[in-house]
Amino acid sequence: MRVLIAGLGNMGRCHALAHHHHPDAQIVGLVNRSPVDLPAELREYPLFSDYAEALAQTRPDLVVVATYSDSHADYAIAAMEAGAHVFVEKPLATSVDDARRVVAAAEQLNRKLGVGYILRHHPSWQRLISEARGLGGPYVFRLNLNQQSTGPTWETHKALMQTTSPIVDCGVHYVDVMCQITDSQPVRVNGMGLRLSDELPEGMYNYGQFQVVFDDGSVGWYEAGWGPMMSETASFVKDIVSPTGSVSITEGNKGRSDDVDGHTKVGAILVHRPAGDETIQMPDEPGHQALCDAEQAWIIDAIAQDVDLTRHMADAVQSLAICLAADHSIRTGYPVALKDAP
Repeated sequence: MRVLIAGLGNMGRCHALAHHHHPDAQIVGLVNRSPVDLPAELREYPLFSDYAEALAQTRPDLVVVATYSDSHADYAIAAMEAGAHVFVEKPLATSVDDARRVVAAAEQLNRKLGVGYILRHHPSWQRLISEARGLGGPYVFRLNLNQQSTGPTWETHKALMQTTSPIVDCGVHYVDVMCQITDSQPVRVNGMGLRLSDELPEGMYNYGQFQVVFDDGSVGWYEAGWGPMMSETASFVKDIVSPTGSVSITEGNKGRSDDVDGHTKVGAILVHRPAGDETIQMPDEPGHQALCDAEQAWIIDAIAQDVDLTRHMADAVQSLAICLAADHSIRTGYPVALKDAP
């Protein structure tokens, strides 16, 4: 399978390495708008600075889009119109309309569209979701990921915040977890946030939190903050509570910004019931590169086996819609009913 990777930041390089080592993948090109320092394994491949030129010259079967969020929709649709299937990093787009436009293109052109929900490929998170569903709802979700970022990591966060807030960029992962557990429709969202640095674009905030209500009665809270001022006390909370007990992540790295593996690591799961507690150890968890390998193996298999990704695409749009509604609530100061979401 001929593969083109667009965007060679942290995620793009990891996806490129995944295809470099996959027996059924052949990298035909890499795209980055500016000069980039690549791992030795990737220096053998043609490097383009222009995405349209790369598409035309390489004629890929699969395009991996790992650029900044504001280009995701247009890059994905251009790839599909050029005849390729697409794997796009989260979030799928920066607006719900654009996300729906990408899904419509995939359906109309009969292309596979996969979105980078990396937690879906993590065995520990799969177990967490399974244990929570086993308790039965309705649920209370308490999830956050605050990142105390400095130096190059803060520079990356500031670049991301040119277009996308932390609660959208990271929040889609954890809202997707909520939706997988409840399997019910979101009803309304209320958010609040604060701009804690003069280094941000006007109108952007680097701390936000929101509450979401689902039609089965479940309620969720998510919080995300980026920057050198952020506290790392209680920066990594992962709790799901139900009428019959709770499921929590209790061990592992607590999400430090300088350890990308820590953002997905579980370590152990505590299942609490009134009759007693059970600790489920999760040894030998996959690291970040192994998870990227799994994501790319999944999309290659989905293409080869003609897997129906309709539900996957709908889930990606729904989690994005919730986070963008929260962003809208923060900016306007009013709750958002999801049926009225912009």
